[in-house]
Amino acid sequence: MRLAKFLAHAGIASRRHAEDLVRAGRVTVGGETVTDPARDVEPGSGVKVDGEPVKGAEARVVYALNKPLGVVSTASDPQGRPTVVELVPGARRLYPVGRLDADATGLLLLTNDGDLANRLTHPRYEVPRTYRATVGNPPVRDRALRALRDGVRLDDGLTAPARARRVGNDGIELTIHEGRKRQVKRMCAEVGHPVRRLVRTSFGPLALGALQPGRYRRLSEAEVEQLRKTARSPSIGDG
Repeated sequence: MRLAKFLAHAGIASRRHAEDLVRAGRVTVGGETVTDPARDVEPGSGVKVDGEPVKGAEARVVYALNKPLGVVSTASDPQGRPTVVELVPGARRLYPVGRLDADATGLLLLTNDGDLANRLTHPRYEVPRTYRATVGNPPVRDRALRALRDGVRLDDGLTAPARARRVGNDGIELTIHEGRKRQVKRMCAEVGHPVRRLVRTSFGPLALGALQPGRYRRLSEAEVEQLRKTARSPSIGDG
């Protein structure tokens, strides 16, 4: 198994972050520093990260969490703010799948399956995420919705077309699959409706449902398999 994948399966980090760890020289195999994430390893290869032995792959789990306000979507925070992983107690090392801003709420996934996390967030797999935004400058007019559906020109390029519909006088439901930083807020602001409140209501086939803020639940095997199927068919070659 490739080193980065081995680290992801062991719950150390997502595959992309694991690749960064390897390239940074923080991983050793059999006592030797390795900087190639594609290096083949086995459970008995003596893999260590920052000098700590990496155990074999643990049982993979996925949790759905309703992230409350003020909690950051990271495993740790240098400013001492509460993090999403603190809301799911347990011995497993979990990390969030994608992010929500501290002032946003809603559905966030936490897992120790780095390969699944990578596929769910990589743009090539186009996994949809739906948000409900309460916006300023109401009412939301058709012109703004058409712009969101066509793609919005941001400072980092044109966004892919989104699914957008009006919800009441001051609400927009927006479905995207790119995951750029603060993308929903930036898109809405660009069409004249700054976001006042943002909730992620679905991630791929999963819906937030009745899960209360700060609460979580472990996904069933059937739900995890649904996620895998959603992230199994890339829009371009998986190479």
